[in-house]
Amino acid sequence: MLDNQLLEIIACPKCKGDLEYKPEEDQLICQKCRLIYKIKDDIPIMLIDEAEKF
Repeated sequence: MLDNQLLEIIACPKCKGDLEYKPEEDQLICQKCRLIYKIKDDIPIMLIDEAEKF
C-alpha cells in the first residue's frame, strides 16, 4: 500500500501526467501513455524502460 502523500505528487515519468493507482494489482497506470508501472515491496518502479504497455 502506497502512502497517500506519495500518490498526490507522483507522476508519469514520460508525460508528467496523472497516474491511476491499482492497489489490488500493485500497479500505477498512465492512461495517456498506456503504460503500467509495477510496484515491488511498496516501491514504485518508475523506469520507462521497465513499464509494460497495455
